[in-house]
Amino acid sequence: MPDTTALPRPPFDPEFVSFLEAMDARGRFRLEAEMLPRMRQLDMTEAQLDEGLRARGLERHSITVPGHLGDPIALAVVQRIGRTGTAACAYAIHGGGMMFGHHLGNLDSYDDWLFVHDVVLVSPDYRLAPEHPDPYPVEDCYAGLVWVAEHADELGVDTERIVLVGQSAGAGLAAGTALLARDRQGPAVVGQVLVSPMLDDRDATVSARQFDGVGVADREMTRFGWDAYLGDRRGGDDVSIYAAPGRATDLAGLPPAYVDCGSAEVFRDETVTWASALWAAGVQAELHVWPGAFHGSASMVPGATLSRRAVAALRDWTGRLLDPTP
Repeated sequence: MPDTTALPRPPFDPEFVSFLEAMDARGRFRLEAEMLPRMRQLDMTEAQLDEGLRARGLERHSITVPGHLGDPIALAVVQRIGRTGTAACAYAIHGGGMMFGHHLGNLDSYDDWLFVHDVVLVSPDYRLAPEHPDPYPVEDCYAGLVWVAEHADELGVDTERIVLVGQSAGAGLAAGTALLARDRQGPAVVGQVLVSPMLDDRDATVSARQFDGVGVADREMTRFGWDAYLGDRRGGDDVSIYAAPGRATDLAGLPPAYVDCGSAEVFRDETVTWASALWAAGVQAELHVWPGAFHGSASMVPGATLSRRAVAALRDWTGRLLDPTP
């Protein structure tokens, strides 16, 4: 149930208000378990997806690799048609509250990565909760990263330029994967891009209380996701830093980060805390808190001024990371 002690909220940016009002007019969205099968599907066939990619000058192939405990998972590899030589890799982990989403969904959101930075994009089809709870999702993501690093030559990937990329739950998994890579002396990761990351199951922040029962990736929805992922361990002592990276107390040794959220979203405070913890550990981080942005606003309302600014800021940071000038 929504928190009856919810606090006043920062206002939404005026360009987002009409979109949110239209959502409200359709009735507040409530996530239910029976919705998950549909929310895990693509809205087109893979043949249609590939046709659309080719029309944009891109190609895709899939590889089956060992995931957690050696079970098979798929990696989608997307790149520009005709790309040659070695390139940076964007290891892109899809969002969806740990419960839904698809590794082939929203590939058009990576246009800058593919056309401006000319990367090899790899997206792991990690297994989803609640059927596969912690540690399956993050361990699948890590196993896929290890495979990419070990097979970099055949993929055309420069192992010194692998970037972990994620939004929402995908960003939380990217952070957990970065911690696993550090602690297991695994693949070197040059950067982490965490957009509105889902990091902390304890759900005790001011922004969680502010955005409770609002119907846009709010506290109620995130609790649903953490419950699916952790079960009755949510909020307790028996949760690892890889499952909930916001619990980590030492972020030393992690790669430089681009960290991004809106001022009007549930994950705002844990995002800011993550950036602060990186700085405290001596890790470089660039933090953006977009005033009036809500969770996912840049992809839902891409034409808004604030959305365009967010895309441009990430493009600039990525360019400096992957192609630094002397």
